[in-house]
Amino acid sequence: MNIAIVTGASSGLGSEFVRQLEKERKLDEIWVIARRKERLKALQEQVQTRLRILPLDLTKPEAIGELEELLHRKKPRVRVLINAAGFGRIGSWREISREDCVGMIDLNCRAAVDVTQTVLPFMRRGGRILQICSTAAFQPFPYLGIYAATKAFLYRYSRALRVELYSTGIHVTAVCPYWIKDTEFIAGARKSKNSSYIRSFPFASRQKNVVRRALLDAKLNLAVSTPGVVCSIHRLFAKIMPAGVMMGVWELLRRLP
Repeated sequence: MNIAIVTGASSGLGSEFVRQLEKERKLDEIWVIARRKERLKALQEQVQTRLRILPLDLTKPEAIGELEELLHRKKPRVRVLINAAGFGRIGSWREISREDCVGMIDLNCRAAVDVTQTVLPFMRRGGRILQICSTAAFQPFPYLGIYAATKAFLYRYSRALRVELYSTGIHVTAVCPYWIKDTEFIAGARKSKNSSYIRSFPFASRQKNVVRRALLDAKLNLAVSTPGVVCSIHRLFAKIMPAGVMMGVWELLRRLP
């Protein structure tokens, strides 16, 4: 049985990956993972491929155990793994709760690694892993600091894992988009005591374009996908400019009305 596994599939990039995956590959099932079961059920109505609905909270260790048990029982061939689960918060260190700080690290880092390590034994040559990072991975971002740090972790992990898996024929792509206007991320990131540190989100992308480009880049076996003009420019400048300079530029950009 050939399957894909998508985390964070109840909304945003995760659900869009599910919609576009079935057009791209012949899959017997897509296993969709998220906390919101009703959203996952609604997604089934939008696609023809059978979805196996797994309403799991990946911040809980027992959720990984449940996924692992199901994999061993069904013994599928995982053709694609997409780790799209994650969240961020905007604010200073005073205004982001400790619970949210730990939650970002747990979901964006630990859960992504845990799912990857659990799924890898069920992947074969030609399999693809897409880790949904962010353009925030390329530099430190004051007032988005913990989120950016978690994405830097996932980015570095993805780049290293890609090399480790080279001989197996399993490909890893770190997907690093810019702001996306039609997902729940921006609204969710503003759920702190004070999110006014970032006033606007100019030139934000749309999820359909981001997912289409990410899948193409993964098919081309690129190590990093920057699905948009802004994130591509950002990656280039982050390579040649010191982090201090980049943070200075960010101080100006985040104040734009």
